[in-house]
Amino acid sequence: MPLTVKVEERPGGSYVLLHPDGMIDATTYAVLGAEVEKILEKKPGLLIFNLERVNFVSSAGIGVVLGAQKKMKAYGGKALLVNLKPHIRKVFDIVQALPAQQIYGSIQELDRYLTEIQNQVRDGKSS
Repeated sequence: MPLTVKVEERPGGSYVLLHPDGMIDATTYAVLGAEVEKILEKKPGLLIFNLERVNFVSSAGIGVVLGAQKKMKAYGGKALLVNLKPHIRKVFDIVQALPAQQIYGSIQELDRYLTEIQNQVRDGKSS
């Protein structure tokens, strides 16, 4: 099954949503990797992998996500995962690829979290 990746850039370049669709394995990970590399050139503050349409991920796919996280961390950015199917989430849990606070059940859950953080900073409750 071929992998397709839709890229959704938010106004101002503050964050980018990636929507891979299909299997991310040894034969398809390069498709996702190429899109990630293009995005990283722009140095967004946040890269969100929306995995709701991913039905399989291998170590090669995990490598793309971890590579993105490492490169973004170097300049103060962050990579997050949303909408993981239970079996996909289990793979990330097993390899302890990302801290739990970087994996969200949905875009709405992530938006609530980001709103809460912004409100705390605005109100002087967090640094």
